Amino acid sequence: MELFRMPIYLVRMDHPDGDGWGQHVVAHVLYLKRLIQAGSLVASGPLKGTPLRSGFLIMKGANRQEIEAMVARDPFSPEGLICDLRIEEWDPLFGCLSNLSTGKPPVELQSLFPSDEHS
Repeated sequence: MELFRMPIYLVRMDHPDGDGWGQHVVAHVLYLKRLIQAGSLVASGPLKGTPLRSGFLIMKGANRQEIEAMVARDPFSPEGLICDLRIEEWDPLFGCLSNLSTGKPPVELQSLFPSDEHS
């Protein structure tokens, strides 16, 4: 039986600077901490050296719509404090997050990933 692994998404949010951000950032971080406890957020943090305040999130969800719904519930969202949002599905085949991978590399790389199915 194949183990289902929830897809991983990279999410980048850009925020306008100013009073609104300062007023809602604590609620935003508390929301992210709840997502971590729920197992939907793997990691998050601010990006450095960007023209706007920006954050990067690694999220788990059944599909893109689920990720979009989580972003919509973020306290920044109803306040209009997400001025740019990018969501991309990602498969962490290598490195410390590879345990979250689908385990299905591109055909050209399959020989580098021995299958446990036939052991």
